[in-house]
Amino acid sequence: MTQDILDLTIVIPTKNEEKNIQLCLNAIGRNFAKEIVLIDSGSTDNTLNISRKSNVTILHFEWDGKFPKKRNWFLFNHPPKTKWVLFLDADEFLTEKFKFEVRNKLKTSSHVGYWLYYTVYFLGKPLKGGYPLKKLALFQVGKGYYEKINETYWSHLDMEVHEHPIIDGSIGKITSKISHNDVKNLSHYINKHNEYSDWESKRYIHYLYNPHLKSKWTFFQKIKYSILGKSYVGIIYFFGSFILMRGFLDGKTGLLFSLMKLSYYTQIYCKIKELNEK
Repeated sequence: MTQDILDLTIVIPTKNEEKNIQLCLNAIGRNFAKEIVLIDSGSTDNTLNISRKSNVTILHFEWDGKFPKKRNWFLFNHPPKTKWVLFLDADEFLTEKFKFEVRNKLKTSSHVGYWLYYTVYFLGKPLKGGYPLKKLALFQVGKGYYEKINETYWSHLDMEVHEHPIIDGSIGKITSKISHNDVKNLSHYINKHNEYSDWESKRYIHYLYNPHLKSKWTFFQKIKYSILGKSYVGIIYFFGSFILMRGFLDGKTGLLFSLMKLSYYTQIYCKIKELNEK
């Protein structure tokens, strides 16, 4: 029996995602969402050729270094005609359990947005422990936009990565997890987090000298930025991830993942220190 297609648009930002995009589209399937949209930032690999073989809409995006970035640009300029929108990265793969839960909850939903949870993979293995990954990535069209951060070339990140969605209404959660499994190599992972640490350090400095902007932070953002400028931030993350959140359940893989994150947060601190000295 064919299930009804949800009143949902799935939006996938892409740039050179030929290794992930087919897996991502296959996981969505043909009878889940009314529309699938790719927002592409000038891919030079086979991403678009692969995507054109599926029933997707392709939009081309070129960032001018200012607000808005990719996701807000889409919401402002190409608002979906569906009731719901789901932002999905190319390395995030919907599971059957997730799709089943979404179908059931959206039918009678009293919420306008949902927190989504993810199974994180590292070195090809799903992690049992560590800090849970969650995103507010499913919400009603017109009820949510990503934070407006006035940045001018802080980084080369043309998409909202750590910007938090601001939702106008009640928020629920989908507990069935999406698989977050980038099949690219470790060098890509390291390079990506080097860009993230650039952005985080510059954002920290921006808010350090504009304290009134902190009033819009979520509870977890306040905790994060209260320790991000401390030299021991990496150690705190490692202890929390590997010990308190039981990253040790993943053995050597869990240890390596926690050490990589220790390095990432220490890198952010060092960049903050360098920016402060300048």
